[in-house]
Amino acid sequence: MDTRHYRIGELARKAGVTPRTVRYYESLGLLKSQDRADGVQRHYTDEDLVYLNRIIQLKNYGMSLDEIAQVIKLGNEDATGEKRRLELLKQYRKLLSKELQHLKNVQSLIEDLSWHVKQLESVDTDFKQCPGAACPRCEYKDRCEFYREDGV
Repeated sequence: MDTRHYRIGELARKAGVTPRTVRYYESLGLLKSQDRADGVQRHYTDEDLVYLNRIIQLKNYGMSLDEIAQVIKLGNEDATGEKRRLELLKQYRKLLSKELQHLKNVQSLIEDLSWHVKQLESVDTDFKQCPGAACPRCEYKDRCEFYREDGV
């Protein structure tokens, strides 16, 4: 099977980044620096493209470049890939937990906003403001954070 070779611009275009980004990732040690044959442009392989796409994916998932670098460096320490796999698993679990909490917060906000919409849609025509004089008669007073019974 022939290995495809890409110049830096082709690699960057396939990954949806700029050549400057590829060079930056190389300078950080996230991508292997490619040797220049006879002073010509760098050449990259399909494996480099896969690596670059993984870096972009992890970055899009919210990992910092330092965290990504730590995962990549584990590959140099362990030929089996087990250390890298376990670190990725740990990072993915951490990200998943964070996003699930975010989702829970968004769901709570959606419920709250939906309640406000329903409340405002069902108010009498004499509505001036919320909280207003209609609060004691409002069917949502038990849920409303503005409602206060007299003397409380």
